[in-house]
Amino acid sequence: MASFNVQEFRAQMTRDGARPNLFNCELPFLGNLLGTASTKFNFMCRAAQLPGSTVNQVPVNYFGRELKFAGNRTFTEWTVTIINDEDFVIRNAFELWMSRLNSHVSNLRADNYISPAQYQQDATVTQFGKDDTIIKVYKFIGMFPIDISPIELDWGANDTIEEYAVTFAYQWWESDTTDSIATSGAPSVAASFTPPIGR
Repeated sequence: MASFNVQEFRAQMTRDGARPNLFNCELPFLGNLLGTASTKFNFMCRAAQLPGSTVNQVPVNYFGRELKFAGNRTFTEWTVTIINDEDFVIRNAFELWMSRLNSHVSNLRADNYISPAQYQQDATVTQFGKDDTIIKVYKFIGMFPIDISPIELDWGANDTIEEYAVTFAYQWWESDTTDSIATSGAPSVAASFTPPIGR
């Protein structure tokens, strides 16, 4: 059994632990769809995730023994939960974005959404410390929505506010520990990040 030493554990918790409720998400492109959607998203995005990291394995068999080698990186979808206000501004922006990718009736893509550079956009999720400093920033590259969840309606749902989830596909994410930033000598994302009004 490993030795138990609560004082050593306390000594390792030098910053009192990162808190999951100190975060902010930004998706500036929403403002191009509906004017106030981008600013409102900063405040109504109630839940999100700091992304995981996956490198697949390549198994090779040799004389009955399976050896494992590093494969290619994959990036799983990113999902956020949004509080729905009665103006529906954020949901309308996402519905408009997805409708321009593929229209509901004519099954066509909008003329100004033909190129990936036109419909794939960048987003950031920022982790704050308890003293309001930025301690980690993840930037999602080439993001677009692939699913807007239903909003459940219920006559018995008293004293609640509607919420829904939006799931995005994206090309990759970057932070201060990825190759495009960490190994290039470029400044970190956090160094150039400006918190939204209210932080």
